[in-house]
Amino acid sequence: MSDDASPRSPLELLEALAVEEAEITTGLAHLEVYTLRGLLTLLWHGQRDAQSVLVTCGGGMGSLLGPANALYQDLGFHLDRTHGIATVRVGYRKPNDLSRCVHDVAAAADLASRSGARNFVVMGHSFGGAVAVQAGVVLSRHCRGVVTLSTQSAGCEDAAALGDTPLLLFHGSDDEILPAEASTIVQMLAGHGEVVMLPGDGHLLTKSAGAIRQRLYHWIPDVLSAERE
Repeated sequence: MSDDASPRSPLELLEALAVEEAEITTGLAHLEVYTLRGLLTLLWHGQRDAQSVLVTCGGGMGSLLGPANALYQDLGFHLDRTHGIATVRVGYRKPNDLSRCVHDVAAAADLASRSGARNFVVMGHSFGGAVAVQAGVVLSRHCRGVVTLSTQSAGCEDAAALGDTPLLLFHGSDDEILPAEASTIVQMLAGHGEVVMLPGDGHLLTKSAGAIRQRLYHWIPDVLSAERE
């Protein structure tokens, strides 16, 4: 390989063997990307050429539905219908492998960018909060916002590299797996961000499902449409 060869993109680095795709329903497609290091699954809501895209990240066991009573699925349908914002729900090749999961999210964003996406919000639950933070750093100026849900703090040590990217952190006060202080630590590491404490709620945020949706239905379109210097 010559010294002046261009670096490969996240999608190219997956070295996909094949891609299969099927339309589940109008506005929702199921994609499977076969690689030698596992199967990457994507559920894609909305138009392929949408300029604004939400990318969602599951927890340590992986998840395409998300917490708070299938939050990711509801956001996918709502944002497409009301704002023309696409959503890509990422099913990791290897859950709980942080670097590989970040690569999966970056590859999903890379795929979306090839169809016209320019602005992203990345969202993650639990372990996926660290994935979302790191992916936000990788996406750099193309990342318009990061949302964490019951996040861990491990893996978020470089959160300051998000710069002034808006950061919204939800956490239940009675989280039985990760203490609410984890979100406060991530806020401190980033040097900014808003922690939304949800009284009486646990790790899956089921009691606050409605309140989280109402906040995100406005917050995501707002940060995606905001002008950045």
